[in-house]
Amino acid sequence: MSPWWHRQRGLLEHALASMSRHRAKNVGVGLVHTVLVAALASVMWLTTALRHEAEHALAAAPEVVVQGLQMGRHALSSAADLEALRGIRGVQRVQGRLWGYLYDTSTAATYTLQVPADEAAALMPAPGEALVGEGVARLRRLQTGGRLYLVAPSGEFLNLRVRSVLDPASAGFSSDLVLLNETDFRRFFRLPADVYTDLSLSVRNPKEVPKVAEKAGLALRSHRVITREDLLRSYQHLFSWREGLLLALGAAALLAFAILAFDKASGLSAAERHEIGVLKALGWDTRDILHWKLWEAGVVAGSALVLGSLLAYAHVFVLGAPLLRPVLQGWSVLFPRADWVPVIDGLQWATLAMLAVLPYLAAIVWPVWRTAAADPDEVLR
Repeated sequence: MSPWWHRQRGLLEHALASMSRHRAKNVGVGLVHTVLVAALASVMWLTTALRHEAEHALAAAPEVVVQGLQMGRHALSSAADLEALRGIRGVQRVQGRLWGYLYDTSTAATYTLQVPADEAAALMPAPGEALVGEGVARLRRLQTGGRLYLVAPSGEFLNLRVRSVLDPASAGFSSDLVLLNETDFRRFFRLPADVYTDLSLSVRNPKEVPKVAEKAGLALRSHRVITREDLLRSYQHLFSWREGLLLALGAAALLAFAILAFDKASGLSAAERHEIGVLKALGWDTRDILHWKLWEAGVVAGSALVLGSLLAYAHVFVLGAPLLRPVLQGWSVLFPRADWVPVIDGLQWATLAMLAVLPYLAAIVWPVWRTAAADPDEVLR
């Protein structure tokens, strides 16, 4: 074993002994540091889990969606619009989609009512039946075979039998969902048979999606064309913006903690100053003093990093992130009970360590060096 490592091991042992003599101070700083690390890690890991879930959910979305516009707002599309898209080369399938929103006054929640697409024929309920998301079932206390009553603003009434509750694993995007038969949907919203909420296109070759989208825009100039990549980018930007907002608040708290650590280190107690003076008189140089104090700070910061990461993991992936989910996910009432998939890579660990450890170590170096560089006789007096 090298002499350098022998020296560092001795400094570490001395640092641990010194920390035990100032147990209350180190425990207090460590607890504050742990909470900050847990907050930062929770934001990073929940945002990454939401991005991963968005990518997984959009993998089954149509390559191109065409929506009608009227005065810049979403409008219905007609059967004639549907026929205009069938002749585009490279399009495998064109279909009209039916979906809409319903505000339920009894629960103060907004539901998404939708007719399953052709490729999801197994989810198509029979007339008078419905499939409901986990959030709707929880809010309305529904089970398979129960009755779901819906009232439209027009006064139209639906009495539906719940065929089943959708898989909770997809609750992040299906929590507020109610799947209906096309007949029930059109009757409930009083829609004619030749109109659709929007139009979806399936493209044979993924490389041709931009060209197909361009042709669809030329065929229906009064419509808006949205690709699956556009939706994914929108989700990524949304989550990044919300993550940045919370991380900015966390950075402010981290800066305040660094100032606190700097103040604590600047105000070394008389016993600590005396210990530094004695060590200097015994032959320790300034570099040894700095290494000793950096070992102390490293133990505190490292412990906070490990404990904070464990708390963040439990908060996000065990408890479902109850403190951050409303901000990052954006639901109003129907918060889904989803099991987030842990997606933690080395870059996240490095970023978290840089944000949590480096400011604390930097706050320690200057005041300790200023004391250690002074004359031992002056320090002891």
